[in-house]
Amino acid sequence: EHELIKTTVPKAKELRRVIEPLITLAKEDNVAKRRLAFARLRSKEAVSKLFGELGPRYRERPGGYVRILKCGYRAGDRAPMAYVELVDRPVVDIDDMDDDDDE
Repeated sequence: EHELIKTTVPKAKELRRVIEPLITLAKEDNVAKRRLAFARLRSKEAVSKLFGELGPRYRERPGGYVRILKCGYRAGDRAPMAYVELVDRPVVDIDDMDDDDDE
């Protein structure tokens, strides 16, 4: 659903282990692979995004779909934090967003 999240480093590493095979599965769209993805995700919306957007976006990429960027420590318990983001993510232009607010 989200292409950038902030979480702890151990959770980020585990998330990468789950996400990468799913995106590899979504490179080729057929019913059997959609069912395998649904068995893992349990969300029709997530499977639709996986096969509709992410699979075609990473079709030519051999792997390494997720980037983990460390961003310091959490204030409460000093747990190491990191951003998990999909590489080659579409960038939203901030100037376009500001124009809508001015009206």
